[in-house]
Amino acid sequence: MGMITRSSLLSLEAYHKERPEMRHKAIEERRIRTVHLGDHLTMIFENEFLMRYQIQEMLRVEKTFDDAGIQDELDAYNPLVPDGSNFKATMMLEYPNEADRKIALSKLVGVENHVFIEIEGQPRVYAIADEDLERSSEEKTSAVHFMRFELTEDMKKVLKAGAQMMVGCDHKGYPIHIETLAHETLSSLVSDLS
Repeated sequence: MGMITRSSLLSLEAYHKERPEMRHKAIEERRIRTVHLGDHLTMIFENEFLMRYQIQEMLRVEKTFDDAGIQDELDAYNPLVPDGSNFKATMMLEYPNEADRKIALSKLVGVENHVFIEIEGQPRVYAIADEDLERSSEEKTSAVHFMRFELTEDMKKVLKAGAQMMVGCDHKGYPIHIETLAHETLSSLVSDLS
């Protein structure tokens, strides 16, 4: 699993032509790779294609042509590309009502450290969250966190052999888990592994 490079990106003109197809594929890919934990916690398991699409979209929206601007986008999104031994995810805490969101984020301090995956027959793996910058304080957590789940060789092996994977959260304010992922979701995640 390689990082996205400047030379592998489409020019703005080429992307304009490819955008409808890429956008359709990104919407479908994101749907497959999204796991809802209850009504308020959503995990989007990122991959190279989704990050490539995001970079291309940012360059298009910002009309970025210069090397420094392109590198900034690569530096921002490449850390969310799995490297073959991990899953990377964007976690969102979603509360439509602003007052409810404010209360929930104050009650869920540290939630990002309680999100886990558990592969059948293997020990639980907790997320390594927000490696780029701290997104929580003692008073509240952020509505968005970026996570990495590191896998052992044994975990990768059993997943490739067909083991199921649980996704959950054991924070006292939001205890929940999904024991069985949809086949297409698990299959897509396993394709990230080398």
